[in-house]
Amino acid sequence: MCRGSLEGRIPAVTAAQATGEPALRLAGLRRDYGERTVLDGIELELARGETLLVLGPNGAGKTTLLRILATLLRPSGGEVRALDCELPSEAWKLRGRIGLLGHEPLLYRDLSGRENLRFHARLHGLSGEDGEARIEELLAAVGMQQRAEQRVAELSAGMRQRLAVARCVLHRPELLLLDEPDSNLDAEGRELVRSLIGPGEGRTRVVVSHDPERFEAEADQVLRLEAGGRAVPA
Repeated sequence: MCRGSLEGRIPAVTAAQATGEPALRLAGLRRDYGERTVLDGIELELARGETLLVLGPNGAGKTTLLRILATLLRPSGGEVRALDCELPSEAWKLRGRIGLLGHEPLLYRDLSGRENLRFHARLHGLSGEDGEARIEELLAAVGMQQRAEQRVAELSAGMRQRLAVARCVLHRPELLLLDEPDSNLDAEGRELVRSLIGPGEGRTRVVVSHDPERFEAEADQVLRLEAGGRAVPA
């Protein structure tokens, strides 16, 4: 496994972990779109540093769940707590502590990879030498140093995904929300990003995947959703 110089940056046990407060607590979570229920009564607790794998067919509410945890959607009912923040009322306290890797890379196509990372670094208060050092570190980690000045629009889908991973972890988030994180990555790309978004090193992760065999061995818990957003008993 290619781990590079980023190993050890996230402590194996954080102060919050020592308190026993779970990273996630969902109680009766519901999300409706008009008259259609997408998530229906989801219940779970996930400890700090653990990985939750979310499985289910298209339309089962997997991405909706990630968007609620990312503070991009409001729940229609139930209780949602993430990193000891109640959602949506304390979303402002949570946003800087999460990293979201979604279907879209959230990169500006007319900017270079380096320019994109600089933009996101400023959003998270990373500037000056420390910010530049972090950007260089991540470009090296995902194997993009030689292509860093190229416009994102000119890059392959796999290269854009590598940059999206770098963006996701730029601010060293406590909670990673990963929607099909291997999308468009070849074997080399998957190996390179593993040290950044893989299990271990104190990371708490929620991983959505259509490939249970790829991630099930890494999961501490598995949430299986069926059409209509109900959890299926394991």
